[in-house]
Amino acid sequence: MQQHELTEVDIKKMQEEIDYLIKEVTPQLREELQRARALGDLSENDEYRTLKRELNRTYSRIRYLQNMINNAVVIKVESEEDKIGLFDTVKLYDEESGEEQTVKIVTMLRSDPLSGLISKESPFGRALLGKKVGDRVKIEVNDKYSYYVVVKEIEKGTDDESLEINKF
Repeated sequence: MQQHELTEVDIKKMQEEIDYLIKEVTPQLREELQRARALGDLSENDEYRTLKRELNRTYSRIRYLQNMINNAVVIKVESEEDKIGLFDTVKLYDEESGEEQTVKIVTMLRSDPLSGLISKESPFGRALLGKKVGDRVKIEVNDKYSYYVVVKEIEKGTDDESLEINKF
Protein backbone atom coordinates (compact mmCIF):
# COMPACT_ATOMS: atom_id res chain seq x y z
CA MET A 1 0.00 0.00 0.00
CA GLN A 2 1.23 3.47 -0.88
CA GLN A 3 1.44 5.86 2.04
CA HIS A 4 0.55 9.50 1.51
CA GLU A 5 2.12 12.37 3.44
CA LEU A 6 -0.79 14.54 4.52
CA THR A 7 -1.37 17.25 7.09
CA GLU A 8 -3.98 17.14 9.85
CA VAL A 9 -5.98 19.69 7.83
CA ASP A 10 -5.92 17.39 4.77
CA ILE A 11 -7.35 14.56 6.86
CA LYS A 12 -9.94 16.82 8.46
CA LYS A 13 -11.10 18.06 5.05
CA MET A 14 -11.30 14.50 3.68
CA GLN A 15 -13.33 13.34 6.70
CA GLU A 16 -15.69 16.32 6.26
CA GLU A 17 -16.22 15.37 2.62
CA ILE A 18 -16.82 11.71 3.53
CA ASP A 19 -19.40 12.76 6.13
CA TYR A 20 -21.13 15.04 3.63
CA LEU A 21 -21.22 12.35 0.94
CA ILE A 22 -22.58 9.74 3.37
CA LYS A 23 -25.12 11.93 5.18
CA GLU A 24 -26.29 14.26 2.40
CA VAL A 25 -25.43 13.13 -1.11
CA THR A 26 -25.94 9.36 -0.87
CA PRO A 27 -29.46 9.48 0.66
CA GLN A 28 -30.53 12.08 -1.91
CA LEU A 29 -29.21 10.00 -4.80
CA ARG A 30 -30.88 6.85 -3.46
CA GLU A 31 -34.20 8.69 -3.20
CA GLU A 32 -33.89 10.02 -6.74
CA LEU A 33 -32.90 6.55 -7.94
CA GLN A 34 -36.05 5.03 -6.42
CA ARG A 35 -38.16 7.72 -8.09
CA ALA A 36 -36.49 7.05 -11.45
CA ARG A 37 -36.90 3.28 -10.99
CA ALA A 38 -40.63 3.77 -10.50
CA LEU A 39 -40.92 5.35 -13.96
CA GLY A 40 -40.87 1.93 -15.57
CA ASP A 41 -38.67 0.16 -18.10
CA LEU A 42 -35.11 0.46 -16.80
CA SER A 43 -33.54 -0.51 -20.13
CA GLU A 44 -34.74 2.76 -21.69
CA ASN A 45 -34.54 4.94 -18.58
CA ASP A 46 -31.62 7.33 -19.07
CA GLU A 47 -32.32 9.15 -15.82
CA TYR A 48 -32.03 5.88 -13.88
CA ARG A 49 -28.71 4.97 -15.56
CA THR A 50 -27.31 8.47 -14.96
CA LEU A 51 -28.29 8.41 -11.28
CA LYS A 52 -26.87 4.90 -10.86
CA ARG A 53 -23.53 6.08 -12.31
CA GLU A 54 -23.54 9.11 -10.02
CA LEU A 55 -24.22 6.93 -6.98
CA ASN A 56 -21.37 4.60 -7.98
CA ARG A 57 -19.03 7.60 -8.41
CA THR A 58 -20.03 8.80 -4.94
CA TYR A 59 -19.29 5.39 -3.41
CA SER A 60 -15.97 5.34 -5.26
CA ARG A 61 -15.05 8.80 -3.94
CA ILE A 62 -15.88 7.71 -0.37
CA ARG A 63 -13.67 4.61 -0.73
CA TYR A 64 -10.85 6.68 -2.23
CA LEU A 65 -10.92 9.22 0.62
CA GLN A 66 -11.14 6.50 3.28
CA ASN A 67 -8.16 4.73 1.68
CA MET A 68 -6.18 7.98 1.66
CA ILE A 69 -6.90 8.51 5.37
CA ASN A 70 -6.11 4.89 6.27
CA ASN A 71 -2.74 5.07 4.49
CA ALA A 72 -1.78 8.59 5.56
CA VAL A 73 1.39 9.57 7.29
CA VAL A 74 0.60 12.76 9.19
CA ILE A 75 3.25 15.42 8.69
CA LYS A 76 3.85 18.69 10.51
CA VAL A 77 3.97 21.94 8.59
CA GLU A 78 7.28 23.45 9.56
CA SER A 79 10.28 24.85 7.77
CA GLU A 80 13.24 27.08 8.43
CA GLU A 81 12.48 30.79 8.19
CA ASP A 82 14.71 31.43 5.15
CA LYS A 83 14.02 28.20 3.26
CA ILE A 84 11.13 27.09 1.05
CA GLY A 85 8.75 24.80 2.91
CA LEU A 86 5.23 23.44 2.70
CA PHE A 87 2.52 26.08 2.04
CA ASP A 88 5.08 28.77 1.22
CA THR A 89 4.45 31.04 -1.77
CA VAL A 90 7.53 31.43 -3.95
CA LYS A 91 8.32 33.94 -6.67
CA LEU A 92 10.64 32.45 -9.29
CA TYR A 93 12.51 33.76 -12.31
CA ASP A 94 12.56 31.29 -15.22
CA GLU A 95 15.92 31.73 -16.98
CA GLU A 96 14.71 30.07 -20.18
CA SER A 97 11.57 32.17 -20.75
CA GLY A 98 12.77 35.29 -18.93
CA GLU A 99 9.48 35.41 -17.05
CA GLU A 100 8.59 35.40 -13.38
CA GLN A 101 6.08 33.01 -11.92
CA THR A 102 4.60 32.53 -8.49
CA VAL A 103 3.83 29.09 -7.06
CA LYS A 104 2.69 27.70 -3.73
CA ILE A 105 4.05 24.39 -2.42
CA VAL A 106 1.18 22.19 -1.19
CA THR A 107 0.38 18.56 -0.39
CA MET A 108 -0.48 16.24 -3.28
CA LEU A 109 -4.12 16.31 -2.23
CA ARG A 110 -4.41 20.06 -2.82
CA SER A 111 -2.23 20.49 -5.89
CA ASP A 112 -3.48 22.32 -8.97
CA PRO A 113 -0.53 23.14 -11.24
CA LEU A 114 -2.62 25.30 -13.57
CA SER A 115 -3.42 27.54 -10.58
CA GLY A 116 0.18 27.58 -9.31
CA LEU A 117 -0.43 25.04 -6.52
CA ILE A 118 2.53 22.68 -6.84
CA SER A 119 2.67 19.34 -5.06
CA LYS A 120 5.64 18.85 -2.76
CA GLU A 121 5.90 15.34 -4.27
CA SER A 122 6.23 16.58 -7.85
CA PRO A 123 9.69 16.96 -9.38
CA PHE A 124 9.17 20.74 -9.40
CA GLY A 125 8.08 20.83 -5.75
CA ARG A 126 10.86 18.49 -4.59
CA ALA A 127 13.45 20.63 -6.38
CA LEU A 128 12.25 23.80 -4.63
CA LEU A 129 11.87 22.52 -1.07
CA GLY A 130 14.65 23.72 1.21
CA LYS A 131 15.99 26.32 -1.24
CA LYS A 132 16.68 29.97 -0.30
CA VAL A 133 16.27 33.35 -1.99
CA GLY A 134 18.96 33.68 -4.65
CA ASP A 135 19.36 29.93 -5.21
CA ARG A 136 19.50 28.73 -8.81
CA VAL A 137 17.41 25.54 -9.02
CA LYS A 138 17.52 22.93 -11.79
CA ILE A 139 14.05 21.63 -12.67
CA GLU A 140 14.29 18.25 -14.39
CA VAL A 141 11.19 17.68 -16.49
CA ASN A 142 12.45 14.37 -17.88
CA ASP A 143 15.73 12.67 -18.87
CA LYS A 144 16.14 14.91 -21.90
CA TYR A 145 14.86 18.28 -20.73
CA SER A 146 15.56 20.51 -17.75
CA TYR A 147 15.63 24.22 -17.06
CA TYR A 148 16.70 26.60 -14.31
CA VAL A 149 14.75 28.95 -12.09
CA VAL A 150 16.07 31.45 -9.57
CA VAL A 151 14.28 31.90 -6.25
CA LYS A 152 13.43 35.61 -6.01
CA GLU A 153 11.15 35.71 -2.97
CA ILE A 154 9.69 33.43 -0.30
CA GLU A 155 6.49 34.25 1.56
CA LYS A 156 6.04 31.90 4.50
CA GLY A 157 2.64 30.20 4.61
CA THR A 158 0.54 28.10 6.93
CA ASP A 159 -1.94 25.28 6.51
CA ASP A 160 -4.90 27.54 7.19
CA GLU A 161 -7.66 25.40 5.60
CA SER A 162 -8.15 27.92 2.76
CA LEU A 163 -7.14 25.43 0.06
CA GLU A 164 -9.70 22.83 -0.95
CA ILE A 165 -8.83 19.20 -1.56
CA ASN A 166 -8.90 17.94 -5.14
CA LYS A 167 -11.98 16.21 -6.50
CA PHE A 168 -9.88 14.17 -9.01
